[in-house]
Amino acid sequence: MKKVLITGENSYVGNSFAEWVKDDSEIYVEKLSLRDGTWRNKNFSKFDVVLHVAGIAHQKETKENEQLYYQVNRDITIKIAQMAKKDGVPHFVFLSSMSVYGMDMGVIDKNTDLNPKSYYGKSKFEAEKGLCTLESPTFKVAILRPPLIYGKGCKGNYVRLSKLAHKTLIFPKIANKRSMIYIDNLSMIVKKIILSHLSGLFFLQNKEYVSTSEMVQLIAEKAERKILMTKLFNPLLKLLIRLFGTLRKVFGDLVYSEKLSWHEEFNDIKFIDFKTSIELTEE
Repeated sequence: MKKVLITGENSYVGNSFAEWVKDDSEIYVEKLSLRDGTWRNKNFSKFDVVLHVAGIAHQKETKENEQLYYQVNRDITIKIAQMAKKDGVPHFVFLSSMSVYGMDMGVIDKNTDLNPKSYYGKSKFEAEKGLCTLESPTFKVAILRPPLIYGKGCKGNYVRLSKLAHKTLIFPKIANKRSMIYIDNLSMIVKKIILSHLSGLFFLQNKEYVSTSEMVQLIAEKAERKILMTKLFNPLLKLLIRLFGTLRKVFGDLVYSEKLSWHEEFNDIKFIDFKTSIELTEE
């Protein structure tokens, strides 16, 4: 049995993973709050893995909170890893982000430069660099770079789209492509990484790319609503996508290449397909 310490008691990813494996005889989970300073006295020696998912996200970035991003997403990450290594933990799994590339449109492959633009992306990237200096034959580090994560109870852009799908009567029909990952698929991957003691970089996504229009349509169908999907606005929308970052995040193309995200170790995982994942999320 693998003993796993999850950092961040209120983490969506951490709590979802703990729920996913709660009846699993292969994994035992404990959670560690980082809300106060008591974690600095934690002894990690009884754990086989630290799953570090604590961090700051989904907050409006301002000059006033810039240092907070670095303190939480970079400094605490590296400190936790140093403590784990010192106490003999052999495996550290870190939840980073696609944001380390700093892109809002395009295809990310093995040649894509890392050029984060936001405090969130920059702090995650610096945490990654710090973790790489700690890696050794007895301290393996797995870095996960998921795109948008969605599922029941999630926060962020998915929630906004879901609310829109429950209200709007008309929506643009545009065939864009986005890399996304359903939370249960992410939990299955994390479990595989833990049990197989995998290290390195992992570029995670569902097996299918996601079209924003298809997603809104599926959410509406689950709510038994009818939405008129139209291409009437597409010429104007394609122009506006080039001008406005918010629209690029919704209707632009941003994907991991299939070759980059393919990991042989995950071949035996039975991923939940996109349509089913939306139905489960919207239950």
